Amino acid sequence: MPAPTPPTPGTARDGRLSYAAFQLARAHRGYAAAMLREMDLHPGQELLLMQLLDRDGQTQAELLDSVGLDHSTVSKSLRRMQEAGLLTRHPAEHDRRVMVVHLTDKGRALQEPLAAMWRTLEETSVRDLSADEAETFVSAAHTITNALAHRGPAADVKGPEAGGK
Repeated sequence: MPAPTPPTPGTARDGRLSYAAFQLARAHRGYAAAMLREMDLHPGQELLLMQLLDRDGQTQAELLDSVGLDHSTVSKSLRRMQEAGLLTRHPAEHDRRVMVVHLTDKGRALQEPLAAMWRTLEETSVRDLSADEAETFVSAAHTITNALAHRGPAADVKGPEAGGK
């Protein structure tokens, strides 16, 4: 039987949805990471693989834009993936400073295992939800993601050292 969801800490009582999203993301990421380890992948590498499976031969900059991870994470992931024989990186013909990324046969062979992983993750995630509840959740998650992406300047949150209360 799974461990019960921990109660929301008092400090987060005015942020129950945000705390629930944090707990959900942590649980989801943990389960996905365990499945990725079985494929000898690190979290985030599957995102790069999926982008390349959809369109091989992207530049590192294009991959960076498509996965929403920071430059150092993408660079480190691509280096590890190249060392594992999943992809190659070569300078672009039009500009030798630009690196173009291509999957190897070993990288392409992960397409079905990755698809199966996402199916399992989805099935497990929604197993106790109706189809309508799952669709409502997806819609709400997209709405929240868009609100956070277009939030404007960060709220002025001050700790005790800055004179806040």
